[in-house]
Amino acid sequence: MTSTIPPAIEARGLTKRFGEVLALDRLDLSVPTGTVLGLLGPNGAGKTTAVSILTTLLRPDAGEATVDGIDVAAEPDVVRERIGLSGQYAAVDEVLTGRENLRMIGRLYHLGKKPAFARADELLERFSLSDAGDRPVKGYSGGMRRRLDLACALVAAPPVLFLDEPTTGLDPRSRIELWTVIRELVADGATLLLTTQYLEEADQLADDIVVIDRGRAIAHGTSDELKSQVGGERIEVTVRRDDQIEAARRVLADHTPGRSIDDVDVRPAVRSLLAPVTDGIAQLSSVIDDLRTAEIDVSDIGVRRPTLDDVFLTLTGEHADHGADARPEDGDDDQDPRGDLRADVEVSA
Repeated sequence: MTSTIPPAIEARGLTKRFGEVLALDRLDLSVPTGTVLGLLGPNGAGKTTAVSILTTLLRPDAGEATVDGIDVAAEPDVVRERIGLSGQYAAVDEVLTGRENLRMIGRLYHLGKKPAFARADELLERFSLSDAGDRPVKGYSGGMRRRLDLACALVAAPPVLFLDEPTTGLDPRSRIELWTVIRELVADGATLLLTTQYLEEADQLADDIVVIDRGRAIAHGTSDELKSQVGGERIEVTVRRDDQIEAARRVLADHTPGRSIDDVDVRPAVRSLLAPVTDGIAQLSSVIDDLRTAEIDVSDIGVRRPTLDDVFLTLTGEHADHGADARPEDGDDDQDPRGDLRADVEVSA
């Protein structure tokens, strides 16, 4: 039976231009209530532009969108009451303590003094920041700032959350800690739209993934479905000697689905070869045996799954750009959108 519950987030034909740059090109999105949609793409793909429209900070040139059933263009104030937003950079006041930041956000959302103070204490405990709650934020680590920033987005207990590249710049341990917090939010019933450049992050957190490039959706599916589009598993071999690269390539070709040497990618600069396989773990031992028989000196070998670059190379013919720093007028969408959202909330008397 088809569900009659409308999506928590829905966009139809969103289009946005910045000068000559088409940042969004008829983008469609749908996020069922209580699920996580991963919006995956390189810098400048349109991720933050989409988030800015869905959170009422930008108006689309065409198309329409609803959040929790509310039209974002027609009733932006109502939408803002039902959402939380955590941008790419922790938008917290470094001079204030963590507790003061949370209390301030509570007052901005008209919670009243006593409820705002109680909510601040609750969130500090939930995000493991109680011990640091009375310290100025300027002394926090990157991971602590990100947790505080996410806590600020939850002060009003919104049913819908937008997390725009929430783990950008974090070390692996801090990233994993934040993933745990995000999973807990989903378990409590929140609906999330998560933008990220990392397929691994989407793999860990998202129920569904939309890949966008140049403002258009170019793929849609689960993480496994996206990986299957770029050939599934691959065996990667690194040889010690340049003169053995071609011999290793011939060995690997025998284990590819088409048994063709053209299926084996070679990266001569690092003496690395990559071959698509149908069952990597099962085939790995056979590949090792064949390389040994051919007396090829191997320095490293293993099974790997596709990366974000693999997905984008297959779908668009380009590698994902993790380091672009274009200006907004050039179509970059890596600015933190949330400052304007908070600035538009009046402080209660």
